[in-house]
This record gives sequence, structure tokens and C-alpha cells, in this order.
Amino acid sequence: MPTVSLVVLAAGQGSRMQSDRPKVLHEVAHAPLLHHALNAGATLEPARIVVVVGHGGDRVERSARLWGEDVRIARQAEQKGTAHAVAQARDALEGAGGDVVVLYGDTPFITPATLARMREARETGAGIVVLGFEAADPGRYGRLVVDGDRLERIVEFKDATEAERAITLCNSGVMMGDAATLFRLIGKVSDDNAGGEFYLTDVPALAAAEGLSSHVVTCDEAETLGINTRAELAGAEAAWQGRARAQALADGVTMHDPSTVHLAHDTVLGRDVTLEPNVVFGPGVTVESGAVIRAFSHLEGCHVSDGCVVGPYARLRPGAELDRAVKVGNFVEIKNAQVHEGAKVNHLSYVGDAEVGARANLGAGTITCNYDGVFKHRTTIGADAFVGSNTMLVAPVRVGAEALTASGSVVTEDVPDGALAVARAKQQNKDGLARRLMAKLRAAKARRTN
Repeated sequence: MPTVSLVVLAAGQGSRMQSDRPKVLHEVAHAPLLHHALNAGATLEPARIVVVVGHGGDRVERSARLWGEDVRIARQAEQKGTAHAVAQARDALEGAGGDVVVLYGDTPFITPATLARMREARETGAGIVVLGFEAADPGRYGRLVVDGDRLERIVEFKDATEAERAITLCNSGVMMGDAATLFRLIGKVSDDNAGGEFYLTDVPALAAAEGLSSHVVTCDEAETLGINTRAELAGAEAAWQGRARAQALADGVTMHDPSTVHLAHDTVLGRDVTLEPNVVFGPGVTVESGAVIRAFSHLEGCHVSDGCVVGPYARLRPGAELDRAVKVGNFVEIKNAQVHEGAKVNHLSYVGDAEVGARANLGAGTITCNYDGVFKHRTTIGADAFVGSNTMLVAPVRVGAEALTASGSVVTEDVPDGALAVARAKQQNKDGLARRLMAKLRAAKARRTN
């Protein structure tokens, strides 16, 4: 099997997005469009990956290198068409040999199965392979002129005759071919056309002139969805979410109202997970089998073990690690904290930069005061500890195993194992003072009103 290199075109400005952000950095399912394209191409196990950048090139380059440190960058200083863009990758592919597949940073939904079929077509003798689709509304797509399964040429809409515009088999832009052949043919591409640009779509006709065959592999139109506007971006998000929810349901996840659940590109859900309505996942979440995520909860960068119950109205932030059978209740926020097996944080609490021991119970209103304005500090709560309601734990501090804190305490010193900590002012009752004070205040208000 010949090696494959990947070229992803990501140089366009995307002016119709009405954004200062490069188009390929807009996100679907919390991942840039560029990363979706790179993920698709990565299934071919490419020997080299080249991203061609232009508008906002430094930002696009940073994003590409976040995806993978080995990504090579080529720059298209002037946008003169798709063939010109691919030509900029020639130096980065020097000596690579094998095949090249061209993808687009704003076309995020090409599937691994489709790319595999393109590769199979190359292996069975096609000189150039083009990905096409039957369009419900061909619009301004380029048309594929074929003779049987052989591709004769691609015609851009603005250069097409009326007969050619009647063709519904359209060009996705995705192309694969031998690297040396592809770059040689690109060198012959002319800008003598209505757009005055160097079109990659001229390559099949140039290949035919050399006696090379070009073939079309087709896919569902939804795979070729390109994103040029905010409305199309929203449509892409909806399409991605629909497919992801359907897959989750097929894998054994229960959703009470699937349309209200929003998943991220890397969300991992085990069998028999239950998701109540209006649950939102940010990146980096794993929920193990049998866990229940109750309504209106938000999870990001966290791990939820089997048998946990989270929410409703809970927030798990990056670094939250819940061991099995943990309960996190309403209006609880957990960040960068390990909560061990069977522990409970049921109401109105914040636990950050902390470790909560097995079976510990944190009463309503517990707060780990972990930030002093400069540094983060850690709180440790031992196994079977009971933290009374409205306790402030001023880190760094440790509450020992089987220890108790009295409600309303501000704990600034370590509590030994098995000890009871009472850290609040002594209550004093002043007989009649409430009535006298309120009378004085009401009189003052009346004077101001008059």
C-alpha cells in the first residue's frame, strides 16, 4: 500500500462569516473546523500532514500545531485559487513520494469510510480520484462530466454551459493522486478562466490529455458540507449533534430528550448512562457506565465514574474526578478536585483544588476557599468526614478522617482525625434590641421620605 500525505487547504478569509477569526477556526462540537478535517485525514495514517495557511496564518498555524506537533505549514501569501494553494505544499512534501489527498479546512464531515474508498480506487488503477456527490440543489457547485465511471473533466459553474449546469453530479473539491503526477499537472494549470484563478478542478482534464484515467468516488452530500456563513455553521453543529446523539443512543445511552443534549467532539459515554434534558458537554469528558447526569448540568474536562449521580444544575469543571457512586447535587461546582468513592456534595457548594475522602459528606454551602488572589491552595478532607453546612475551608487546610466541622465554621487550621472543629463567634442575644433597632430605622426612613 503506497504511503499517503495529507494537504489541508486553510488559507481562505471566509468574509461571509463576518468575523475577525479565520473561518477554519470557527468551531463545531467545541473543535475548530480545521481539527475536524485533520481528524478525518488522520485515519489514512498519513506520512506527512501539510496545512496551507493564508488569512490569519499565524493563528491557524498555532491551532494546527495544537492538533499535532508534526504538522507542517505552507503559506499562500496571495489566494490565487485551489491549484495555487496545493502548489504551496510542494516543498513541505519534498521526498515524501506516494499519494497526496487534498482536503479542505472548512469541510469537516468527510468520513474515514469515504477516504478509504478513494484510496481503494487509487490502488485499483485510477490515476486521479475525485470525490463527488449527487446534489439535491446543484447551485453553483462545479459539475463532474463523466463517461461511465470515468471522469472526463470538472467544469466550474461560472464556466459551464447550460447543458453542463443541468448535471447534478457535483465536485466536493477533495482529490487524491500520486504526488509527483499531481504536482506536475498542477504546474500546467492556467488561470485563463472566468475567475482568473488556478483551479485544482483542471487537473482531471490535464490528466486525460496525458492518457491518465480519473475516477469519481461518490459520497452522501452531507459529508461534503462546506461552511461559509454563520447560518451554515449553525446547521453544521445541528447536523453533527444529530449524528452524535443517534450514535450514543445506539450505543446504549438513555436520553430523555435527545434534542436538548449537547455533546462535544470527544465526549465518551458508557452503556446505561442516563442523560436528563438540557445537559451540555464541553471538551474532555468521560462518563462511565450507569452514571446519571441530571437536568441542566454542564460538564467539561472531567471524569465521572460508574454509579455517580450529578445534578441537577451541577457544574463539573476541568480536573474534576469523581470515583464510583459519588453524588454531586444541585448548584454544586467542582473544579480540579478528586472526590473519592461514595462521597456526597449535595447542595449549593464549591469544591476546588481539593481531595474529598471516601464517604465524606459535605453539607450545604460548603466552600473550599482555595484562591488568595495570587496562588491556588489545596484542601484535603478525610474519609468519612462530615463538613457542616455553611463551612468555609480556608486552604491550605486538612479536615481529618471521621472529623466533624460545626455549621457556620470558618476553618483555618487543620482538624485532626476524629475531632470536632467549632470555628465561629459565640452567640449573644440582646433582649428587645431588634424591636428598638427596627423602630429607629423606620423613623429615619420616614424623615427622608417627608
